[in-house]
Amino acid sequence: MIDFPSLGHVRLTDRPLVVCDVDDVVLEFLKPFEAYLEARGSKLLHRSYRLHGNIISLETEAALEDSVVSGLIESFFDDQERWQTPFAEAVDTLQALAGEADVVFLTAMPPRFAEARRRLLDQLHLGFPMIATESPKGPVVKALHEERPLPLGFIDDMAHNLHSVGDHVSSCLLIHMMPDSVIHRMAPKPADHVVRAEDWPHAGELLRRHFGSGAR
Repeated sequence: MIDFPSLGHVRLTDRPLVVCDVDDVVLEFLKPFEAYLEARGSKLLHRSYRLHGNIISLETEAALEDSVVSGLIESFFDDQERWQTPFAEAVDTLQALAGEADVVFLTAMPPRFAEARRRLLDQLHLGFPMIATESPKGPVVKALHEERPLPLGFIDDMAHNLHSVGDHVSSCLLIHMMPDSVIHRMAPKPADHVVRAEDWPHAGELLRRHFGSGAR
């Protein structure tokens, strides 16, 4: 059973709140993970929006066992500081948004890798509070925001996370943002009430409009 994360370290102010995913939203995941695999004699095939079942050995061309794939993902997270870099304008946009809203990272990863992620985000001058959990994101965002009568925005690359948050916090602005790649184009599409952001500056505009501080 997955434990619900502790939220006691997150201190919110009387400002709007932005809750933001990390992998393939703030930090690149797919491209560096593919490079990581090839450095270890493996390759990700672009045939569906899944990692398990699509990673093969370069030597034998046989699909790796699920347990091996899970091990590679975990070892990548353990070594993420050497591989992951931010998307263009992610840092500048989040820092600008922090001038008028609270920013919290909600990253879907085993909590044992949180320390490495915290160091990496701090190196990038993204010292916002972070929650690392494998729990569904909707209940976490609801518990974080509670019943505050303030605007809330949530950014993620995966439809099921966006739907989860929308199901638990109906007033939340749901922003879908993901890289443009063959694999990402095969991902499940979010529902119509989810807004698509083309890039980080566009996401910033959408959030400011939702907060009532941007041009309408």
